[in-house]
Amino acid sequence: MTARVAITEYLEIDLHSERWHCRACGHDIAAARDNYKTGLLVYDRDPREIHAPILDEKKYEFTYAPDPTWCRIVEFYCPSCCTQIENEYLPPGHPLTHDIELDIDSLKRRHLAKEGQ
Repeated sequence: MTARVAITEYLEIDLHSERWHCRACGHDIAAARDNYKTGLLVYDRDPREIHAPILDEKKYEFTYAPDPTWCRIVEFYCPSCCTQIENEYLPPGHPLTHDIELDIDSLKRRHLAKEGQ
């Protein structure tokens, strides 16, 4: 029996195997003690593809997308079902963030003790 705990809308952790899984399709993504992003598909986007110019009618000026020489948008997808798991805005050359680091031993004590596993 698996003991999966939802961490985000699209990520869960299997406490027995200590692995990240996609909540949409169950795909095994990466070791739970590592950055889950290492097991996902990565799409490095130009911000101009996403942010269309917006006209400020009071000033009659356009607000443009972030400058791609200063900003990139990185999207992360499940390699099995292509569900978008995460995205982040980063300066070019900046390493991917490690945004979730769990105390897995504490999660195991709390969740597996309840179930007598």
